Amino acid sequence: MSADPAPIAADDFSDAVGRTENRLAAIDPERVEALAATLDLATAPRAGEELPPAWHWIFFNPFVRRSEVGADGHPKRGGFLPDVGLPRRMWAGGRLRYLAPLRVDSPAERVSEILSVTPKSGKAGRLLFVTVRHRILQDGRLAIEEEQDIVYREAPQPGAPAPVPPPAPEGAMISEVISPDPVLLFRFSALTSNGHRIHYDAPYARDEEGYPGLVVHGPLISTLLQGLASRVRPGKRLSRFDFRAVSPLFVDSPFMIEAAEAEGGLRLWAKNATGALAMTAEAEFE
Repeated sequence: MSADPAPIAADDFSDAVGRTENRLAAIDPERVEALAATLDLATAPRAGEELPPAWHWIFFNPFVRRSEVGADGHPKRGGFLPDVGLPRRMWAGGRLRYLAPLRVDSPAERVSEILSVTPKSGKAGRLLFVTVRHRILQDGRLAIEEEQDIVYREAPQPGAPAPVPPPAPEGAMISEVISPDPVLLFRFSALTSNGHRIHYDAPYARDEEGYPGLVVHGPLISTLLQGLASRVRPGKRLSRFDFRAVSPLFVDSPFMIEAAEAEGGLRLWAKNATGALAMTAEAEFE
């Protein structure tokens, strides 16, 4: 029997904590229209109107030179985020606070800071969790404050079974079916400047990362859930949205996004065709 993997030393990446980065972006109406079309929406916010929840994720993302791209399609490690030496990475969840409208066709600034770097060890081997805080400002006002949890993992062991996700909750008041195809994933990758090959390179997703097919973006699922929350509460403004990825969803396999009443707001989740939980979320409004 093999020994448990050795934990990562807690101080290996402590120098990354407190690291900051500033990025500017124009909240471009054409890019906003492109996301609306990608999500199959009939209309898009116009210049001067408020950007819908989660749509800020198509901005502020670096598009690096090809020589600076890593084997997985992401920018090489060692820039703002630490080079942790673990090959797989995913956006595991986050917490968003919508404090003021972010307007289309006006410049904005994102100020980012690494809050923590936490090593762990589990059944899947070594893990490293990095929490990043983003603050998005426009016209001198703080519009969005967000924390993102990024997890780095070891490569999968050949033949290792995939973890079994828990069942999704019951009692949904509304349920919508999403049918992700390769074009949706490709367009969302392009709009978010996301080069991660698990979303468009099927042989890489299968052979290198151990997935059965192309993986639906976690931010895309969260964007869809935030859109559902806004439709369930017409006339209300989303003020808080917390989400956590539980298990992956895959291309050409329909999944459902659902919502139920909760104290102070809504519970939301995404589940696959067999009812397994993929993402869970909570929403509050004002």
